[in-house]
Amino acid sequence: MNIEKLGYKLPQAPKPAAVYVPAVRVGDIIYVSGQTPKEDNELLYKGKLGKDFTVDEGYEAARICILRALSAVEAEIENLDKIKRIVKLTGYVNSTDDFEEQSKVINGASELLEEIFGEKGKHARVAVGTNSLPGNAAVEIELIVQVVNY
Repeated sequence: MNIEKLGYKLPQAPKPAAVYVPAVRVGDIIYVSGQTPKEDNELLYKGKLGKDFTVDEGYEAARICILRALSAVEAEIENLDKIKRIVKLTGYVNSTDDFEEQSKVINGASELLEEIFGEKGKHARVAVGTNSLPGNAAVEIELIVQVVNY
């Protein structure tokens, strides 16, 4: 699998912004800490869906988050071809009280995973609305993946 062939580029593996590690491997499962839509250390989408951003902009923010999550996985296993399955994605959407389209925002990440990994990119998922995220990020995504265990 070549992510660049699809026109995407993984950013550098994220560095923790607090007291945690970007990813933890336990056997054949990797748990990825929440990733926000950053480029290097710059938060690209800061604010609330339903006020500061449209669903389409949130969708793009979710895609940035998932590419950052995949870079954390790659730092653990060196090659994304070792991914057996995307297990679960949890997406948090910083949104106004009346915003109800969190699932459409997180579709940005889900659809990108399916585009990159095909059938093994299909996953369980939760899309949660929240009134605040670290740094006032618009979106944050955590990921669980199963990898080849060797």
